[in-house]
Amino acid sequence: MRTNIMARKKEDTKKNALVNAILEQYQPKSVDDMQNALKDIFGPMFEAMLNGEMKSHLGYESNDRTEKDTENRRNGYTKKTLKTSTGNVPVKVPRDREATFEPLLVPKRKRDVSGIEDKVLSMYAKGMSQRDIADTIEGIYGFEISHETVSDITDSVIEELEEWQNRPLKKFYTFLFVDCMYVTIRKDYETKNYAVYTILGYDVDGSKDILGLWLNESESKHTWMQIFDEIKNRGVEDILFISMDGVSGLEEGAKSIFKDTIVQRCIVHLIRNSIKYVPSKDYKAFTANLKKIYNAPSLKAAQAEFDKFKQTWSQYSGAIDVWVRNWNHVEQLFDYGSAVRKIMYTTNAVESINSSFRKVTKKGAFPNETSLLKILYLRITELYKKWNGRTQSNWAMVRNQLDMDPNIQSRVRKYM
Repeated sequence: MRTNIMARKKEDTKKNALVNAILEQYQPKSVDDMQNALKDIFGPMFEAMLNGEMKSHLGYESNDRTEKDTENRRNGYTKKTLKTSTGNVPVKVPRDREATFEPLLVPKRKRDVSGIEDKVLSMYAKGMSQRDIADTIEGIYGFEISHETVSDITDSVIEELEEWQNRPLKKFYTFLFVDCMYVTIRKDYETKNYAVYTILGYDVDGSKDILGLWLNESESKHTWMQIFDEIKNRGVEDILFISMDGVSGLEEGAKSIFKDTIVQRCIVHLIRNSIKYVPSKDYKAFTANLKKIYNAPSLKAAQAEFDKFKQTWSQYSGAIDVWVRNWNHVEQLFDYGSAVRKIMYTTNAVESINSSFRKVTKKGAFPNETSLLKILYLRITELYKKWNGRTQSNWAMVRNQLDMDPNIQSRVRKYM
């Protein structure tokens, strides 16, 4: 312990000496003065390190006059301007006569050592336009970056996007949540609304993953069928629950590909559909009565609350009919424990992803499908960082409740 303390004190002494030397030499009075001082220091540091690389490459010091093992010699310098996080820094890169020197610190043709590519991708993922990104880079780092360069940097993720979109998937998912949102794309000299299909999956351990992104000019059963068929071809063999909205024929289509899956209509979507028949003055009381139904402790209690609900709101027959036609989706919730019900009864999990997408797509029409997919994929990479492999809260209780059903238990254990 004493040795560690002494080492830290020695290191702090070195840092303080360096800081004092910089302050004494440059006497900065502002942040800009400090930035300029750092730029002055960066240049000689780069050059010293490059000369060190040249020494290693040739095998002797620059002023060594002894006999050499090689005929190769130093051959002056090439001037180069580097883009750094503090702005443009001029440096002299050493050359050799045989032109075999390949610097590792600043490779040939590389002029940007600022890590600016990652910064551009991060800004693009947050919905900033190419113009805004270029202006921000110039304002903060002191060098210009063209719109074309921004586009080239963001285009670098296209290959990564394609690999992600076609990657093999896990064989088994406990829950899938499917949903669509609409984004405007310019195509054939006109703007069109395109449906963005998104699937969120929970694996057997409760970890989240977005299975893919798909675009089409509208949401339809036919497209969803193609998507389900694709994820099956990418390795998915079984899904316990699929939570979805009410696209006509979608439930039958999903079960035709994953025959044992349990399809759950999103209760929140049913609420939205039913309040279309209810005056706004009654929304609060109407939805409060509905909550008593789907949050009931048992199916028997839910049926009793539903009977009361139908009597209380009988004047709104259209709203009542929405729930009568979909009552089987309320009933099946009570085949499972409350922790499972809480996950399966709504598509809110995937809708929150679409909400994140809307933050970066709300500025206007996209010039093409690729530009839209780029920004959505970068947004997904941001979401992955946020999730960081964490499992759903209360997942142990969910697993325990799933294991209470012998059929589900056998399906889960098959893939563990």
